[in-house]
Amino acid sequence: MDTKKTRDRQDFFTRFATRTSKVLGHPWVFSAAVAVLIVWAATGPLLGFSDTWQLVINTGTTIVTFLMVFIIQNTQNRDSAALHLKLDAVMRELRITNSKLYEAEEEGEKELERQRNELEEDATNSAGSR
Repeated sequence: MDTKKTRDRQDFFTRFATRTSKVLGHPWVFSAAVAVLIVWAATGPLLGFSDTWQLVINTGTTIVTFLMVFIIQNTQNRDSAALHLKLDAVMRELRITNSKLYEAEEEGEKELERQRNELEEDATNSAGSR
């Protein structure tokens, strides 16, 4: 497969996800969602609180939630990768050579907890020896 086409598609989705998450994070979008719910609720008595009336909101919210999961996950993945990159750069600048720290995101919860405890003990011992 053509790598330029693949990269262009990835770049398109990245741009789309970034813009979408920024737009949907604004307070006016929340206000618009509340307004839609108010209009929907107000139409309940007019439509006799029918099954179709309920189905409209259930279907709409399910679709929006389903799509937003992917947008949010993509944004979080990129933010996390950028944060790791920045932390690695800081660690290199400080000449930190502990390879376990560089690969910490690959570890399981128990190993991370063990390493955290070890770092806390080192910090406590260093502070106590001053």
